[in-house]
Amino acid sequence: MRVLILCLALAAASPAFAVQPDEMLSDPALEARAREISKALRCPVCQGETIDESNAPISRDLRLYLRERLVAGDSDQVAMEAITDRFGEEVLFDPPAKGINWVLWLSGPIMALLGILIGWQFLRVRSRSDEPQDRLSEEERARLDRIMRD
Repeated sequence: MRVLILCLALAAASPAFAVQPDEMLSDPALEARAREISKALRCPVCQGETIDESNAPISRDLRLYLRERLVAGDSDQVAMEAITDRFGEEVLFDPPAKGINWVLWLSGPIMALLGILIGWQFLRVRSRSDEPQDRLSEEERARLDRIMRD
């Protein structure tokens, strides 16, 4: 019973692939290339899954188109460019740093720098108040002294 539970847990933890048997190429080398390229392609519908993991119809179209390009003799780079031309840069997990994508590439470091500057400014202003101001009246101070002595 424990072995069965362990096998089921391992099966659930393994990556799920939506590639159907009729999509696979008969040449193992081409299929391996297709799987490797698929790791860099995002499902336009699911956004967080590769096209191999997604069951969305658009992912199936992407998988078939990729395999068509590889069978036609395209290199990995040419196949990726053809997919990007046809489906847009949104399908890339790692879009190139050019054009409008510079905004995406630079926004993270800029936000981190702004956070550091705001934090530094906050600490600088906070440290300017050297001593806390005495807000107790003479009567309150005398009462506090009596309480502390007792």
